[in-house]
Amino acid sequence: MGCGASKQKDSGGPRRRPGTVGDVVVFLPGLRVPRSVDFSQALAGGLDKGVVERLLALRARVVDMAMQESAAALKPKRRTAARHGSSTANLLQALEDYLPALLGLVKEGSELRHRVQFVWANQEDNAEETAMADAWYEVLSVLHLMAMVCLLQANSLLLARSYGDGYAPRVSEESRRATVDVFLKASGYLDCAIRQVLPQIPSELRRQLPIDLAEGNLRAFSLQALGQGVDMQLGLAIDSPKATLAVKRRLACEMVKYWHQVQESIPELPVSDGWGRKHLLFVKCKYAEAKAAAYYFHGLILDEGNTEKSHGMAIAALQASEEFLKESKRAFEAFHATPPTSRNPTPFGTAKYMLDKIPKDVSSKVRINQDLYTQERVIGTPPPLPDFALALKPDDYDLPPLDPLWNKEDGHQ
Repeated sequence: MGCGASKQKDSGGPRRRPGTVGDVVVFLPGLRVPRSVDFSQALAGGLDKGVVERLLALRARVVDMAMQESAAALKPKRRTAARHGSSTANLLQALEDYLPALLGLVKEGSELRHRVQFVWANQEDNAEETAMADAWYEVLSVLHLMAMVCLLQANSLLLARSYGDGYAPRVSEESRRATVDVFLKASGYLDCAIRQVLPQIPSELRRQLPIDLAEGNLRAFSLQALGQGVDMQLGLAIDSPKATLAVKRRLACEMVKYWHQVQESIPELPVSDGWGRKHLLFVKCKYAEAKAAAYYFHGLILDEGNTEKSHGMAIAALQASEEFLKESKRAFEAFHATPPTSRNPTPFGTAKYMLDKIPKDVSSKVRINQDLYTQERVIGTPPPLPDFALALKPDDYDLPPLDPLWNKEDGHQ
């Protein structure tokens, strides 16, 4: 039996894109949505009718909920965080229910793997849709959508809310802590896709996958989730009186490494239409923001030294921090202005702290150490950042066991 081929459909004109997507803290390029397929015709004679109907019902639920969630996610006026969290949780549950049933089509020895042509709408690829007659493509698409739903949940949790307590809307500590787990879950789904699913797809078909599902893009989003998870940890450390400068510097340096790896992993994205340029700008923003934080805390620690050399390196690090902060602000302005346009939410956590502290501290430290410099002396290259091992890892997630319905099917054969 042939593996089938990737069939990419051009839209025949400019693809319909949202004009604006509201507040963005966590980037994701919309949601890839599955198109309806006819299991009954494709699997006729190969499966018990009850199994086919179960597959059809589970997938139809995913299609319906994904279409609704995709439409809602791209509206500038978002629902309340509580309602939105409920709807994304329901979609994630629908995908988790569907996946064990779907895996029966790819179990060892199955002749059903290539019977159904699965079609999904793309977001970052030039092709509007990609169709493949390979159930592993469907598994890969499901895991990718599960991860994107998690990123959508994280974005919703990180939008400022009013708590009716007389204070301005804010992002609570509880929400920031909760998003760390959500980010790790998203990363775990993508890590599973890379480890357990991509190797099952022949190399010639892997080359025909949309850019949304390219290994580099899967890896980049997995690393982005880890990088934003560390960002939340750093923000919580900044708010904690018990966290030392060394702890904050370590977290900031880890964040730099994650975003560097994102930049190294991300594939060449189409930038003429849609999400590609916005995606690249988001990575640029967050990488510069991470370096601003890392050089800031590194500079403060160096400034605790008692030598002219350590003070000079501290000033170089702090000035580098200020330059990276400016670069990050410019990149964020470009990011939000790039279609689909978005709004810059109220800063909180690491970002708010950096915006408040870096300009003031750099200015005061330079003044305090003015006597260390002559007119001719120019601040040199900032000192290298310390290298720390990365602590955050993706959740341990493996493909689930088969749905029990396949046990019944085996008994009928």
